[in-house]
Amino acid sequence: MIIKNRDELDTTGLRKQALDIIEAGIARVLPAAIMKSSVRYDPSGNILTVNYDEYPIASGRIFVIGGGKASGQMAEMLESIISPENITAGVVTCNSSNEKTKRIETIEAGHPVPDRRGAAGVEKILALKDSYSISKGDLVICLISGGGSALMPCPAESIKLEDKQTVTDLLLASGADIHEINSVRKHLSKTKGGGLGNFFSPATVVSLIISDVTGNDLDVIASGPTSPDPSTFSDALNVLEKYDLVSRAPESVVTRLRKGTRGKVPETPKSLENCRNYIIGDNRLALEAMAEKAAETGLTPYIVTDGQKGDTAAAAELRAVEILDGKYSGYNAVLIGGETTPTLPDIHGKGGRNQHYAAVSMQAMSEYPGEWTLASAGTDGSDFLPDVAGAIVDNNTLDSARNKGIDVEEYTARYDSNTLFEKIGGSLIVTGSTGTNVGDIIVYILSRKQR
Repeated sequence: MIIKNRDELDTTGLRKQALDIIEAGIARVLPAAIMKSSVRYDPSGNILTVNYDEYPIASGRIFVIGGGKASGQMAEMLESIISPENITAGVVTCNSSNEKTKRIETIEAGHPVPDRRGAAGVEKILALKDSYSISKGDLVICLISGGGSALMPCPAESIKLEDKQTVTDLLLASGADIHEINSVRKHLSKTKGGGLGNFFSPATVVSLIISDVTGNDLDVIASGPTSPDPSTFSDALNVLEKYDLVSRAPESVVTRLRKGTRGKVPETPKSLENCRNYIIGDNRLALEAMAEKAAETGLTPYIVTDGQKGDTAAAAELRAVEILDGKYSGYNAVLIGGETTPTLPDIHGKGGRNQHYAAVSMQAMSEYPGEWTLASAGTDGSDFLPDVAGAIVDNNTLDSARNKGIDVEEYTARYDSNTLFEKIGGSLIVTGSTGTNVGDIIVYILSRKQR
């Protein structure tokens, strides 16, 4: 069972269906399921196959690197596919320490703010090249997933890790989207924005990627460590200016970006001939599994999008208006994926975008003529807070809160959704770390009254 507190949440038929559908979506994008369907290895010919592409390994040596929330489980499954004795060495950084690998070292590091454990892990990854004289005949398999930006920190010269931590905090709270945040990160790093792939040249680097990014932009997932980077120093500086962060960001960060705009710091790689990137799992895969589960339970599903983004509250209000206006008439399981961005006030409570989405939705859906349930969860099991994946609400939740004397609007206004749902009870979804990350998934179960 993926959702650990189902007994607390599973109180109505609609809630049961919603939770079943959320679990089906997460289960489909767990690394074991994805890797088994995408990667094969022929030890007799020493050939790695990804989808339908074959990579003969001239030297016979395979190295494994990478980072992200799913990288640990990806490494564990890769060892079962290739066999540890066929892997020369490997290091990946992840946000858990539960993996059972024999040849690939897994290093637990910090997320969403990078820490010294992650930086030390990247140094170990880079050290593999000299330690083993990795060169053209070798194959480097890079395991990348969402969260890799924070879990693989490698600050550029003149940038301290604390500087990156500070600017990351500022960007996360500013309302900047993941593309904007990563354009800054890439230009403060030795390895992001294609730097890692370039470092291991001329060896062939094959990246297996589980995407948490809307649109599956290779240069954005984990800040594109093995993908050419189309963004520039000017783009990164413009992000700080757009969100009025130039005066608040560390001086070393602003100085480096300004030097880069004047051509005094080399740009990120704009081409990488030695790298091949494969997206083997994404949000769409989770939504398709959710739709299959919904149909199995007798519901009629509709996938709205796998690319929902923008302000969290605005997205929740828009979907509520669409449902109330009958836009999805004929469907009673409305499925949405993506990743919104809450814009936090200076003084705010605790929570995450999925919890905030649910808090806004239970007010916006209050006029729905019938029963409804909404579940919104992060597929990684962490909705900013590590012990909460998201929330589930229904047509009774708002009344329950008000009957307890809880001012829902006040909690929502100060972005204190976690405290709100703790007070209401029976709402917070707990999965623990799932070992994957393809962004957020949302399901509305609708039962409109017959006229």
